[in-house]
Amino acid sequence: MIALILNDGIEKYEQDIRELAMAFCPGEPFIYEKNPEAWLTIESGSEPGGSFFVSASENTEKTRRDRESFLLTDSRRENKSIIKTALYKIFNRLSGKELPWGTLTGIRPVKLPESKLEKGMRDKDIRQDMKDEYLISDEKLDLIMDIAHLEHRELSAIPYRSGWSLYVGIAFCPTTCLYCSFTSYPIEKWKERLYEYLECIRKELRLLKEACNTEGSILYRRPLQTVYVGGGTPTALPAEHLRKLLEIIKSEADMSSVCEFTVEAGRPDSITAEKLDILKEFGVDRISINPQTMNQKTLDLIGRRHTVEDFRKAYAMAREKGFDNINMDIIMGLPGESIKDVEYTLSEIESMDPDSLTVHALAIKRAARLNTEKETWATVERADVREASVMTAMGAESAKRLNMKPYYLYRQKNMAGNQENVGYAKEGKVNLYNILMMEELHTVIGCGAGSSSKAVIMNKAPELYDGNENRVERFENIKNVAEYLPRIDELIEKKRKFLMINRQNGNN
Repeated sequence: MIALILNDGIEKYEQDIRELAMAFCPGEPFIYEKNPEAWLTIESGSEPGGSFFVSASENTEKTRRDRESFLLTDSRRENKSIIKTALYKIFNRLSGKELPWGTLTGIRPVKLPESKLEKGMRDKDIRQDMKDEYLISDEKLDLIMDIAHLEHRELSAIPYRSGWSLYVGIAFCPTTCLYCSFTSYPIEKWKERLYEYLECIRKELRLLKEACNTEGSILYRRPLQTVYVGGGTPTALPAEHLRKLLEIIKSEADMSSVCEFTVEAGRPDSITAEKLDILKEFGVDRISINPQTMNQKTLDLIGRRHTVEDFRKAYAMAREKGFDNINMDIIMGLPGESIKDVEYTLSEIESMDPDSLTVHALAIKRAARLNTEKETWATVERADVREASVMTAMGAESAKRLNMKPYYLYRQKNMAGNQENVGYAKEGKVNLYNILMMEELHTVIGCGAGSSSKAVIMNKAPELYDGNENRVERFENIKNVAEYLPRIDELIEKKRKFLMINRQNGNN
């Protein structure tokens, strides 16, 4: 337990302080008052400029204390960096830890060098700025600089600033995995209402079609460029419903400018020859088939219903059907997995030679069963910081052997070893949607329960874009399917107002 006690001048930075503390002490709960049961206490002083007092109790008889003072400015952005640097120095002295990402706790670290590149800064100056402000390691700095440059090259092929992307969320899975916190429901319980769910998606897509032809809408005259059907597991839908879904997308969305059509077929136990034929028929050109691990004991533990052999068969079948852009997801730090287990998974994947590989570091969210059922899983070993770091590095080396380069990256809270999720791909096989969505480079509209929409409002007209930071407006769909279905008309009206942000702000 961590006690966080902040004075009036510092409390506005509470989230930044808490996120950095979580990076050093993942999974620890917070309280906001003095408490003798708190093994770590972070308290801000009231002296001019500001200070931190941190006490760390190793046991009831020994407590170590440290202090750091700092000077604040009139800039909130600068103050956030000053405060996090001061706290980082204390944590570093008390624990001996150095975080590979330094004080960076945001989800999208690549946006930082990317915005500087847009403004014409030299690599050398960007690197120095990043090291001075965020204390980031050379290893992670190399990674995000490589990704920023690759993203610029890949996106130069499409006029993405004048387009938009569509996300369609299918909130159903064969089963719920132990670590999962996404909006997904066991499909067996919803089979009688799947057509109703698909008709709700149709209603949302018709709204988007209307917005594309309405002056003042954020989608007005903008071409749809990428489509991503995710979840959940879209291929958990029975074949007839999968066909219906793709028919709805094709009939309600203008696909004439779409350069990439992705469908997640993540669970091998959801893939059949018939479903693969349907995907091919409707022009899907990229799919994911995700092992997560090639160790059967781990699959059984985390709640995956398929076997390792099921995964091999599904992958081989997809290749036979002509899919030449297949992604695999794996997770580092799964419960009970050792470095040797990860080594085996990677060697098996290398032998199968996928087109892209997404290496995730396990992040345990509050809603995941691994967190909500802590007592049940308390005896299951989890990777420590060193092991998680080694596993992530192994994934990078494996991708390199597969002739893949990192092309997008994001981070989450409570990640194993304070690591990251990285997408690697062979030449010509990157997923443009992942880049556009993650770096918030253009508008992405989500349909379906639990989906999110992000409207990127340019500071200037797209053709005059000069690298200034854009404003991002968000809209969240209803998460619970049982509420989404009866409230779809209410959702449509709220979404219609969201899509008219340009008119609301006078940016016609």
